[in-house]
Amino acid sequence: MRSKAPAQSFRDLLVWRKAHEFVLAVYAFTARFPKQETYGLAVQMRRAAVSIPANIAEGFRRRGRQDKARFMNLAEGSLEECRYYLILARDLDPVKPTTWTQLLTRSAECSADTRPLF
Repeated sequence: MRSKAPAQSFRDLLVWRKAHEFVLAVYAFTARFPKQETYGLAVQMRRAAVSIPANIAEGFRRRGRQDKARFMNLAEGSLEECRYYLILARDLDPVKPTTWTQLLTRSAECSADTRPLF
């Protein structure tokens, strides 16, 4: 059986692509928040979401296995932070519940895809 060629760029990583899609979904989701959340929960959620693919990208170029693992761990931490913000958004109810459920499902897909990187 022939194995896949190694990734040449972080953009070749499935986990990065899913994380990027998650960020785009978070931006769309938070755009519908009430005006009073513009500088509150929306900003925090976006910042945490952007950190996920950003840390994957930065870790991709790191040389050592431990250094790469550290950045993937940071990405996973930001993903968990986003999960909390999704729970908070549900409880505050700024948007309809089906939307946050879809995002929570996407966050689980991102998390599942980080396993094969090590």
